[in-house]
Amino acid sequence: MRFLKELPPYDLTYSDVFMVPRRSAVGSRLDVDLTSTDGIGTTLPIVVANMTAISGRRMAETVARRGGIAILPQDIPADVVAEVVGKVKRSHPVYDTAVSVSPHTTVGEALSLIPKRAHGLAVVIENGKPLGTVSETEAAGVDRFAQVHTVMSGDVLTTTPESSPTEIFEELTHRHLEVALLVENGKLLGVMTRKHALRSTLYNPALDSDGRLMIGAAVGINGDVAIRAEALLDAGIDVLVVDTAHGHQDRMLESLKAVREVRDRLTDTQGRRVTLVAGNVVSADGVNDLVGAGADVVKVGVGPGAMCTTRMMTGVGRPQFSAVLECAEAARAVGRSIWADGGVRHPRDVALALAAGAGSVMIGSWFAGTYESTGNLMIDAEGRMYKESYGMASARAVKLRTKDSSGFDRARAGLFEEGISTGRMYLDPERPSVEDLIDSIVAGLRSSCTYVGASNLEEFHDFAVVGVQSSSGYDEGQPQHVNW
Repeated sequence: MRFLKELPPYDLTYSDVFMVPRRSAVGSRLDVDLTSTDGIGTTLPIVVANMTAISGRRMAETVARRGGIAILPQDIPADVVAEVVGKVKRSHPVYDTAVSVSPHTTVGEALSLIPKRAHGLAVVIENGKPLGTVSETEAAGVDRFAQVHTVMSGDVLTTTPESSPTEIFEELTHRHLEVALLVENGKLLGVMTRKHALRSTLYNPALDSDGRLMIGAAVGINGDVAIRAEALLDAGIDVLVVDTAHGHQDRMLESLKAVREVRDRLTDTQGRRVTLVAGNVVSADGVNDLVGAGADVVKVGVGPGAMCTTRMMTGVGRPQFSAVLECAEAARAVGRSIWADGGVRHPRDVALALAAGAGSVMIGSWFAGTYESTGNLMIDAEGRMYKESYGMASARAVKLRTKDSSGFDRARAGLFEEGISTGRMYLDPERPSVEDLIDSIVAGLRSSCTYVGASNLEEFHDFAVVGVQSSSGYDEGQPQHVNW
């Protein structure tokens, strides 16, 4: 990447910069390969942040099917992580996992479960065999204590894995249905909507060496880090993230070395590869120290997150574009990569982070307001759907993290926070699923690559020409939804 003009003497955010189009031989967006350059093996450069309000089993499954990876938070007990990892690994790599209920489930309970997935219905199952489906349409005006078998629809498309996505799409369209049930040997494998059928031809899932969906997990730097890391590795994770807000400190380096030793010992025995990620830092010195302690990938970003108050509380941090640019250059110099963590609010920001040299981009709050995030779906006084999100250094997160401490210690820790404890993340009616947001990101990123003339992300970084703009220049690029 190079700058259009001389680099300014101050640091830059994503909003401060733009890319210049250049001559391109890339004929189509679909000719662009978006495989991440961090060596992890994901087919999209998208990572879901290890935030308790965002990353869980549903999110991990869904994102991995589209080519990214989710990182489970460090606050989750190791046995729960093992259970989640097991379920993700057993999930079908193409078909979406169904929301399933028994014939005797109440309509009220079924309606509470349907928003857990984007396909908009629950499958009624008995002894593993699908009997029908129930959606809000069938449940409209029905007593919430009625059982679903009394209202379920039997008009369903049942097919087998031998059917191609194109065939499933055409049959759904012909029958004016939204969802197909995939059945093998009388048992439900999963579901596929018309959108899922289209996406399965546009995306490649992120799979481990055994053809299972990929998933990662995080560990903090306090307590017996090596024991926690060993438990996560035994659970079968593909990426291990050693995570703390201030990654450039002695305790991080000590913890990282301990985790690396555990990782190397276990993976040598098991014959598999697990990528070790550590962070967060915002300088070349930080990158070099973490790489020297054993990190394969370094996480970059202090203070740009939507739920983070670090910069306002402490004055510490760095504008994210400049941090990514410097850290990516330092990592590449020693054969490593970085994740740009935080500060992305639009597809353009993802593109700019990758142009600056990031191997992947970590996204948190942007994905909080989706069906697949871990929070409960709520409705405000105006009828808008939302989920609550909170920062991982907020009083709310600290309370969860210190639940095994004494009441006094928990109260004292709660006095110090660097994050928002409750934030409303509204679901976009046009893009309520994380897959919808991924579609938007990928569309923007593919287009960026064609403007730059890049057929893959390594070329994207090499070819990108970046200029610096004023705030009015940024405003000029924003669409106007009404006349002015």
